[in-house]
Amino acid sequence: MLMGSFNRDEFYEFILSNKVIGFYTEPIRLKSGRISPWYVNWRIITNDTYLIDKLTDYIISFAKSMDLYPKCFYGVPEGATKIAIILQYKWAKQQPDFAPREYPLPMGRGKPKAHGTPQDRYFIGMPKGETVIIEDVTTTGSSLLKILCELKALDIDVVGVISLTNREELTPIPRVDDESVVCEYSKLYEELVGSSYEYPTKIEKIMKKLGIKYYSLSTATILLPEACIRFKPSNEILKSVKEYFEKYSDIEVKLPESR
Repeated sequence: MLMGSFNRDEFYEFILSNKVIGFYTEPIRLKSGRISPWYVNWRIITNDTYLIDKLTDYIISFAKSMDLYPKCFYGVPEGATKIAIILQYKWAKQQPDFAPREYPLPMGRGKPKAHGTPQDRYFIGMPKGETVIIEDVTTTGSSLLKILCELKALDIDVVGVISLTNREELTPIPRVDDESVVCEYSKLYEELVGSSYEYPTKIEKIMKKLGIKYYSLSTATILLPEACIRFKPSNEILKSVKEYFEKYSDIEVKLPESR
């Protein structure tokens, strides 16, 4: 793979061949609170040195193809922490202006400390300069909004977000999602956008309101049909996936007909 020439088809094959995407026989509760019959698990990649090296090469190629040249990549804790640390190290070493103190190596805490300055409470090394956030999987975008609130408080210049996989779901929906989830999301939205939460919406639209470019390296609409062909989930699972998207998304995912 040539740096700067991102091959999306090759990236989708990387996901499928390493079984990053799959299906649950028994649906499970996601971090978002939604009960899902399908998953995207990037830990399969991040737990392997060879595979995470390949993944970070893909991200570098994508960033260059989008003409993104930040000083800093920062991973949403904890799903993208390892990705961003390796990515930032490789990225900085490639830059022609690489010099002492020019490129930070930030790391976010999974849970903030109860005391100390914001820099110490939320980070082990703070992002600096133009920053691109790395997220492994975008569902409702709740984790992303939390990070943006933390970075906003420190005047970090976030210029973009790269999500490895966008599940293409709507943000929390009143009377559909848990009330506490909707309430928390509303507070984050209002803090960032400065107006009442307009629901339901998509994370891309929220980022546009904030003036932040949002990119996804892979999407549910392309991944799921390919995963169905390759892994042949049961008719019951196919039915559950279709119902899931009818409930939580405004897009149609073209899945195979029941066998």
